[in-house]
This record gives sequence, structure tokens and C-alpha cells, in this order.
Amino acid sequence: MRLDALITDDANVAPSVADVEIGGITCDSREVQPGFLFAALPGVNVDGAKFIASALEKGAAAILTREAGTDERFVQADNPRQVLAHAAARFYANQPETVVAVTGTNGKTSVVSFVRQIWQSQGIRAASLGTVGVEVPEDMGAVEQIAHTTPDPVQLQKVLDQLGQLKITHAALEASSHGLAQYRLDGVRLSAGAFTNISRDHLDYHETFEDYFAQKMRLFSELLGPGAAAVVDADGDHAAEVVKIAEDRGLTCLTVGRAGKDLKLLSSERHGLGQHLKIAAQGETFDIYLPLVGDFQVSNALVAAGLILAVSNGDAASVLPSLENLTGAVGRLDMVAQTPDGVPVYVDYSHTPEALATALAALKPYASHRLSVVFGAGGDRDPGKRVEMGRAAAEGADKIYVTDDNPRTEEPAAIRAMVLEGCPAAVEVADRRQAIKRALAEAEAGDVVLIAGKGHEDYQEVGTEKLHFSDHEEIRAALGVDAHG
Repeated sequence: MRLDALITDDANVAPSVADVEIGGITCDSREVQPGFLFAALPGVNVDGAKFIASALEKGAAAILTREAGTDERFVQADNPRQVLAHAAARFYANQPETVVAVTGTNGKTSVVSFVRQIWQSQGIRAASLGTVGVEVPEDMGAVEQIAHTTPDPVQLQKVLDQLGQLKITHAALEASSHGLAQYRLDGVRLSAGAFTNISRDHLDYHETFEDYFAQKMRLFSELLGPGAAAVVDADGDHAAEVVKIAEDRGLTCLTVGRAGKDLKLLSSERHGLGQHLKIAAQGETFDIYLPLVGDFQVSNALVAAGLILAVSNGDAASVLPSLENLTGAVGRLDMVAQTPDGVPVYVDYSHTPEALATALAALKPYASHRLSVVFGAGGDRDPGKRVEMGRAAAEGADKIYVTDDNPRTEEPAAIRAMVLEGCPAAVEVADRRQAIKRALAEAEAGDVVLIAGKGHEDYQEVGTEKLHFSDHEEIRAALGVDAHG
């Protein structure tokens, strides 16, 4: 593709290189090949401008950069991240016909998974992208995986293009605050967006809650065009603000939940490892059995159903029954095994105070004796939430084991000490494997055990190393059961 066809945004392309054919795009200098466009992006830790010379030596045909240069191959743009996102969308043009995005602090992974499952139950070839990777129909085999919840725009568009070529017509993806702040989704043609909830997270990056919230809102204020749809869980904090932003943008707005207007939850009653729901929609009342535990999964399921209705203008009677066949996303309140005494052991990704409190509240009714939790906090991340996570555990659990999560380059003992400020009566077990073993060994009939913080992750970041570690595997090993036990 010619350079001037690839970059048509607010950027300066020299006439002498406008007709240069671009054979690839990357923002990683290690991937540069002859004829590539290299985007020298300003980074959080490293400035891509440092690698311009290396990219040129490797044969880069053009350099996208924020700073003007004397070399005619330099394409100067005030917002190179946004220009790159649109260029990647033009280079990888085969996006699925219908793409929806989900933002919020918690629930994104479950919602995109549920959307994919509902679409597939309707005979639609659908995929979901996010924290747990790219999930596609079983008959497709392996597809390229992604490294982050919202990957860089080149990788994101490359994956979407691959899905489009494989005749995937519908896709649901997670929109993280980092991804929105860094314009990674700006080239995606979105039909609808959803908001789950908002609470403290990623303040190591955003510095203030206000900025964190504002970046989430870019999905509705900038990325979704007039005529697109917004789905909002009306029960959460700041829901009214989200609705106003969406309506001011000219979006069709659907609200769900107990305070929702379009999918209104009338009641929910626990039944076994599921819940009976009464939902009012389109002038009818629906009785639905949701085979998942926790109020938050009800919210996630309603947001997912709202997205389906939003993009299809569909009939609630053809969508809501699909909720009865949903399965939880991996590592999202995922029952992995039971002890010999019948104690269910759950794994959940909850790594924020609110998410941990929500998971514990969901499991508490199932514990006739005690609710135990094993958790830690991540290093090199917002330290302010560590004591709050400790308090959430102290308020929601009967027995607490504080251990390591992903300490990264921080001193693990110092992280644990901060968590323990919020739950001083907890047992401290530094080694996560031993903490899991101890919690399971001390579990008694009538207990429920939650292993929290890592969810789907199969690694532990210690120092600068990423070591293989899976809570799922450790639970099964401790109990002596196989992967299906």
C-alpha cells in the first residue's frame, strides 16, 4: 500500500515518498524489515525515537514520529499513536462486520466471553478478544494470540484482519484504560460499546481516578459514532454520567440491571450453583436460570445480552434464553475442584479491592462453615490499593492467607506487609504454592475456598522473570486430581 494511502490523517508525508510502497507496519524496531513503516512512539519507559537509526539501518521506508526531522522519510504527526491506529486499520482492512467493545474496571472478560457465546448459540461465527486471549469457534483451530488485554493497534488490527479472512463476522473485545488512553482502538469500526462498572485501578499509570474514568469514557465520547449503541449497567457508580456522555454523543443508549430500563432485573434467587432471574424486557417478563454464581455475573450477563440486542435490534425472547447455557470465562469465579470433604475451590482474577469484595460476597452464601481466601497484591503497581484489598478480605472472609501475587521488582515481604495492614489477623505464607496447599489442607466440611488475584494467568512475575505458575494446576496437584477432576 502506498504511504500516502496508508496515512491520510493529520500527518506530514513528503511528496517525494508519498508513492513509496509500504510492506508492513510495526512499532517494535526489532520487527522492522525492508519497506516497513516504523512508528517511533513515545513510551512510558522507553522512547521509540531512540530506535529510529536502527530501523533505518534495517531498511524502514518511513518513520512515523512526533518530532519533525530533516530526513524526507520522516512522517511527523502531533499524535502518532492515533495516526498509527488508523494506518493499521487501513493496512489490515478485513475487520469482522460487527465489532463491539466493553470497558469498565471489572467484568470485561466475562462480558466479551458471554457475547461470543450468545452469538455462537445463534449460529453466528463469532470471536472474543481480551485478557484471556483470542477465543474462536472450535473448528477454526489456532489463531494469533495477543499479549495484552488491548494489544497495540498493529497487532489488534492484524488479529481482526485474520478473523475477518476466516469468515468471523462478529467480534467482542475488551477496551482497557491503557488501550483507550493510547489510542489502540481508534481504527476499529465499532457498532456498540458497553460499560460495566468503575472502581479504583491502574492509578500507577493514570495517577488520578478522574483521568482513569475519562480515558474509559473515550469509548463513548470519541470512538463510537452517532448511530452506534451504548449499553450501560445502570446499577453502578457513575452510570448516570456514562449515559449522559453517550446520549450527548448521539448514541442509542440501553440500560440494564435493577435500575435499568431496557433489561430490568426484577429479582434474583440463588438456586444450587446458579440463580433464577426475573427480567422485564420489551413488555414481557422472562424467567431465566443463570448457571453462574454471584450478583456480578448477573450484571455481566445482562450487559452481554444488551449488546446483542443493541447491534441486532433483536427480540429479547430470542436472546435471553441463551443466558441459560453460559459458561464462565476461565479464571472468573471458576470452580476448579473439590476437596475430599466436598469443599469447593474457586479461582478468580479479582486483583482490585472491589473485585475481591465482590467475589467473596458471591461465595459467602455457599459457605455453611467458613469462607477462606488466598491472595496477594502485585508489585510495581498502584500500592494504595494493597491495604484496601486486605480490608476487603477481612470484611468478606473468615480465614485469610496473604501470599505473593506477581511481586515483580518490588520486595515481596514489603508488599505483603502493606496488605496485612488491612487484615492483621491473616496468616502470612510467602510462597504461593505453599499458601494454596495450606489453605486446602486446613479446609473443613462446609467451607468454601477462593484463590484470588491471578485467575487465568499461568505465570508468576518475580524480579524480571516470568516463571510458570498456575493456580489451577497447583490446586489440582495439592488435591491429587487430574485436569478434569
